[in-house]
Amino acid sequence: MSGPRKVLILAAIGLAIGVGVGLDFWVGSRREPSPEPGKAPVPLKVKLYYYNEAKDKELTGAISCSPEAVLPVEREIPPTKTPIQDTIRLLLKGELTKEERAAGFSTEFPHPEFKLLGASLKDGVLTLKFADPRGFSSGGACRTSLLAAQIIKTAEQFPGVRAVRFEPETLFQP
Repeated sequence: MSGPRKVLILAAIGLAIGVGVGLDFWVGSRREPSPEPGKAPVPLKVKLYYYNEAKDKELTGAISCSPEAVLPVEREIPPTKTPIQDTIRLLLKGELTKEERAAGFSTEFPHPEFKLLGASLKDGVLTLKFADPRGFSSGGACRTSLLAAQIIKTAEQFPGVRAVRFEPETLFQP
């Protein structure tokens, strides 16, 4: 193999590894972000998206279950190997503050048996696998669309996530 061709191949392999490392960090890798020597780890600021009934009424004049009324609240999570999964799990806890509830935010999360089992990101599509043994995610169109929108919007804040897919595919069906 000639010199320039060998260099190009090695550069392409290095780029592929570098891109893979970046995506692995967000979905879940074996490496944890390391703080600068002598400094405490910096928490990661994330957004959890919850339904805001007051905003829904403001947008449409009535409760219309608009995904546009699924809005963010901010939280901090510790440095982690799996920020997407940890953020989705935090969303599923449904821990809204008194002030957030007073501002119109609500959620039907948590449900004890509805759990995130894993996540994988490939070609911009984040696949989230859940356990839902009692059908918590099913119900009317209004409810299921709001539950799904909360998860999708929370996941889409992460770099590289262009679409979200659920497993099993029967989740969030009216």
